[in-house]
Amino acid sequence: MELKLYSTYTQQKEVFRPINPGKVGLYVCGITAYDFSHIGHGRAAVPFDVLYRFLMYLGYEVTYVRNFTDVDNKIIERAKKNGEKPLELSNRFCHEYLADMGALQCLLPTHQPRVSDHMDHIINMIQKIIENGCGYAVEGGDVFFSVDKSPNYGKLSGQLLEHTQAGKRVAVDSRKRNPADFALWKAVKPDEPSRESPWGRGRPGWHIECSAMSAHYLSPRFDIHGGGADLIFPHHENELAQTCAACEHGGVNYWMHNGHLTINNEKMAKSKDNFKPIREITERYHPLALRHFLISVHYRSPLSFSASKLDSSSELLYYVYQTLQDLFDALLPYREAMSEDGGKAEPTSEAKEIIIKLKSEFDAKMSDDLNTAHIFTGEYDRALKFINSSIGKLENMQEKERMSLLVSLVEIERGARKVLEVLGLLTTLSYSEILKEMKQKTLSRAGLSEQDLSQLIQERIMARKNKEFEKSDVIRAQLAVKGIALMDVVGKETVWRPCLPSSHATNSSD
Repeated sequence: MELKLYSTYTQQKEVFRPINPGKVGLYVCGITAYDFSHIGHGRAAVPFDVLYRFLMYLGYEVTYVRNFTDVDNKIIERAKKNGEKPLELSNRFCHEYLADMGALQCLLPTHQPRVSDHMDHIINMIQKIIENGCGYAVEGGDVFFSVDKSPNYGKLSGQLLEHTQAGKRVAVDSRKRNPADFALWKAVKPDEPSRESPWGRGRPGWHIECSAMSAHYLSPRFDIHGGGADLIFPHHENELAQTCAACEHGGVNYWMHNGHLTINNEKMAKSKDNFKPIREITERYHPLALRHFLISVHYRSPLSFSASKLDSSSELLYYVYQTLQDLFDALLPYREAMSEDGGKAEPTSEAKEIIIKLKSEFDAKMSDDLNTAHIFTGEYDRALKFINSSIGKLENMQEKERMSLLVSLVEIERGARKVLEVLGLLTTLSYSEILKEMKQKTLSRAGLSEQDLSQLIQERIMARKNKEFEKSDVIRAQLAVKGIALMDVVGKETVWRPCLPSSHATNSSD
């Protein structure tokens, strides 16, 4: 099955053909490290982590590069405010970002370059651009890129005439040859961090850093460049122009961009002061629920944040893990017999069909431009239902028939796990440990301790014994509002599980 990826450059899905067969070069723009990351950053990181995982699932050897911007005005301003050195501040938030991405199960990229470590590469690329007649130095130590020397400038973003509007909102630097020309190197004030260069002390413009680092770790031309849709113009447009100006055959074969994360119909961003830090969310929801929410729609589509959607993701994943945990428990008594069988038994015909269709449907969705939406419907849901309907039959079956069903269940679980693995929804923890963590998060959202809940359950049990059914129903309803469902198991004590809060407003953004 061919992998098709939507190219922002051609504005259509393209069959993926790597430059070097069997190998993929992937570069994704990272963060400017001056504060804790919000879930908009997760919206950018998680889909490209899924792409990374899927490419490896397909058998490619992937070199994945994601940068850190640790030299920037925002970093300098925040460091001054905090009374610390800019690089110390950015280093701290680089580590905090990695902690958040680790919680979201994002794999570490092959390389994670920082601007401060690649000044020589940046300066060398600027020199090549000037030598090729596409850049120029001006009085004061600044260096600009000449957009007039880039024949395809604007093709990536479709903003071919945008430069004619320059100067309407912000005064144009009179030293520029064209108002749309942008900085390659910026002279800095004496009290700001800087680096010596052929043009005097300064620091790089924002765009040149990615051109230099992608060329260094991959090559001037590589397979896939990813980032948020807000980076298409001017960042990626300028980046493409620079790389092509410095290197004759420079460029990117597939430009991929994820849609915005919105809140109250506005793009989530620090500049708008409407952002939700990742840590604020993962204090109340399991990180896997947040990850599922971030891939619950197609990566190119806008994603609207709401607590109700996080609740839905949490409930869905709880169902998946509870099903797999129930299967694990059901298989325990038969492990020895399965080992002695030595693989002689065959899955049932129904199971074979489910196993084949589960993989083919997953492959088809993911190969169609990483369509992660609705992955857990269709054949995946059918697989879970097969597990749930089968485990209760094992005890009363004949040995040969039972062994066939056991093999069926093991193979279906393997297929279900593989989907979770590629989507990054598995951790090193067991199913039971994940379920326990999810229940703890539910209690936290409900504002209850385990002792509080236990007491309420006991009150309800006593009410039922005393035939105070109205009181019993009230307790059950009150807990359902908080996302806690009580279940009375025949012959056992009352148990509970997380559920969708019964009165949750569908448009909540809290």
